[in-house]
Amino acid sequence: MKLRLSKTSAVSLGAIGLGLFAGALLMAVTGSNPLAGFWHLFRGGLMNIERFGNSLASSTTLIFTGLSVAFAFKTGLFNIGASGQMLMGGLLASAVGLYVPLARPLLLLAMFLAASVGGGAWGALPGWLKVKFNVHEVVSTIMMNWIAFWTVSYVVPRYLRDVFLETQSRRIPAAASLRTEWLTELFRGSYINLGLVLAIAAVAVVAFLLERTVLGYELKAVGHNKHAAQAAGIDINRRMVASMAIAGALAGLGGFVFYAGYSVNIQIGVLPAQGFDGIAVALLAASSPWGVWAAATFFGILHTGKGFMTAMTGIPPTIADAIIATIIYFAATGVLIENVWDRYSKRHEQRAARRRRVDLEQGVK
Repeated sequence: MKLRLSKTSAVSLGAIGLGLFAGALLMAVTGSNPLAGFWHLFRGGLMNIERFGNSLASSTTLIFTGLSVAFAFKTGLFNIGASGQMLMGGLLASAVGLYVPLARPLLLLAMFLAASVGGGAWGALPGWLKVKFNVHEVVSTIMMNWIAFWTVSYVVPRYLRDVFLETQSRRIPAAASLRTEWLTELFRGSYINLGLVLAIAAVAVVAFLLERTVLGYELKAVGHNKHAAQAAGIDINRRMVASMAIAGALAGLGGFVFYAGYSVNIQIGVLPAQGFDGIAVALLAASSPWGVWAAATFFGILHTGKGFMTAMTGIPPTIADAIIATIIYFAATGVLIENVWDRYSKRHEQRAARRRRVDLEQGVK
């Protein structure tokens, strides 16, 4: 049985291949051995159970931000505000974790809800501005990133500050942490946490929502052609606001799992890079929820392995960042790869048709 790649899979694999090729060229130009570089880059993220756990932990936040951007893509919107939504989700979750005295299961649930509300509100506002005043969501979400940045810079020193440092909040208590002893022991001291379970559940929920519900159908219809969707009776304004609210809630949950799982407090003066990396994840995944999981895991391995690559070979970690940037570039220009794929498929079909015609003529003779 022949295995056939879909067009989107071919584009994603092509982007990865071209990114790795560009990385190999950079290594060669700097006088390094590309084979040794790639060996230690991937070995650094996979060499043992602890490093594999760290790779999964690094991918957890990227799953949420990738889902956030991909969900907006599905409905024809471009969510650049995942970083700000992460901050607001993380801020509210941290505040609940520090001030609300509840048993651990209830406390984590309260933090989950707070992060969803914070991120969702931060995403819904640009959606409302778009439908009410036709403000482009790229502009408004970028502005919301910086509003969130300065909001955190005000709130943390004033209400959540650490005893000794004004630039960070107090450490969240153990009851508010997503880290669990059994997972830490299972992965030999890794900082993997329950956030990964939440991320996989989010992938499944988003996939079900988009593919198996009326709401998902309507959201995708608005993304494909909002005028046709409106003619079919779909309230496109409400659906666009709902799309941005759901995207924001997903990014807010990314803030929850980052500040309550990967980190232990929230710092001022930092706009989370994971929000922008989520764009790369969504592009590489072609906005597929399950593809987001795979793409985020791949980037998590690169992020974990680049330090080991530098330690073992002296190749600067910026090479790994350049590989990621190149993959983003080729994923973003996937239309070109799709055109090449279409030409190849058309030629393959033409050759197959000619062979069938020749076989048929020979059979008649």
